[in-house]
Amino acid sequence: MSDRFTGVFTQQEPIPDEAIEAAIDVMKSGRLHRYNTVGETKSETDLLELEFAKMVGAKYCLAVASGGYALSCALRALGVSHGDLVLTNGFTLAPVPGSIAAVGANPVFVETTDDLVIDLEDLREKAVLTGAKVLMLSHMRGHIVDMEVITRLCCELGITIIEDCAHTMGAAWNGRPSGRYGQIGCYSTQTYKHVNSGEGGLLVSDNPEVMARAVMLSGSYMFYGKHAAGPNPEIYDDIRLDTPNNSGRMDNLRAAILRPQISRLQEQGEAWNARYRILEDALKGQEGVHLPYRPQQEAYVASSFQFRLPKWREAAILSYMDRCLSRGVELKWFGRDEPVGYTSRHDSWRYAKRQEMPNTDRVLSTLLDMRIPLTFSLEDCALIGSILREELIR
Repeated sequence: MSDRFTGVFTQQEPIPDEAIEAAIDVMKSGRLHRYNTVGETKSETDLLELEFAKMVGAKYCLAVASGGYALSCALRALGVSHGDLVLTNGFTLAPVPGSIAAVGANPVFVETTDDLVIDLEDLREKAVLTGAKVLMLSHMRGHIVDMEVITRLCCELGITIIEDCAHTMGAAWNGRPSGRYGQIGCYSTQTYKHVNSGEGGLLVSDNPEVMARAVMLSGSYMFYGKHAAGPNPEIYDDIRLDTPNNSGRMDNLRAAILRPQISRLQEQGEAWNARYRILEDALKGQEGVHLPYRPQQEAYVASSFQFRLPKWREAAILSYMDRCLSRGVELKWFGRDEPVGYTSRHDSWRYAKRQEMPNTDRVLSTLLDMRIPLTFSLEDCALIGSILREELIR
């Protein structure tokens, strides 16, 4: 029980050579701004939008500066504004409630199940109680709720869904890509997501008016006709002078870096899942460990690994984390009273009204989380799994 892992949990793969060459070409051209094109030439950003829309089967796509910007842009495009209530997961990352606060709206947090997805019974109760008409559904850490059931429920209640797919780019439910059940799907291309441009985001929809407002909000000025993956120019006639410019465009440099990565997303997803399954197998059947259930309909892309120790107290969890860390395995815990790194929780976000979330608190108090960068080999993951298992029984 003395083996030690020596990898780095924040080290991503190098940017592909093809992407580096494309980025150099953009820099040599000097045309980094998405609208700085000549004649009918499509920019790298245009091409990225067209390719991503085709990949997920969406009519329209918009590339923006970050995943968080995509979320707030989606809310504004739906007309959400000051004082409105927006339903969202009690278990998510800070940019989700942050985007709601950014438009002056107020989050209504919905409880979390033991398997880390939104609680549909609590969603119904809070939707009826509050009258909220928008749900920002976070597929937190890559776990997807039953999308057929939640779509029917929201249709019944007159609720519009925005999907936060920051952790599910390339994933699907029952064969339909993540982001394609809601009115709008939002994705992140930040370094720790499934494709890496440092920062960046994508927004997809089949609704021409919603997408036209998103394009104007992103800062198109009157260049909206240059959006090859956007709606027809006449759709803008009634909104172009009434929609504020909240500049958040993606530039051609980041788009050039992303296009080759998007094309190999399926291959990358398979690589992540192979690593995830090794870790899952290492803890499967271990006494006192709860692994989130992954339904057959869920085609996931597991770039991170979660498990719970439901009967463990805080001191035991902290001791376990320390023992794993002494052997090179870095775990994050969502049970701390104060946020550490990305592990903030609903009671950390003091810009939102404090809400009682007993079931979410219970789940998070024993939830451990670990990144799975693709710089880890299958052998690395086998070693990590052994360490996680051995330290459970020490």
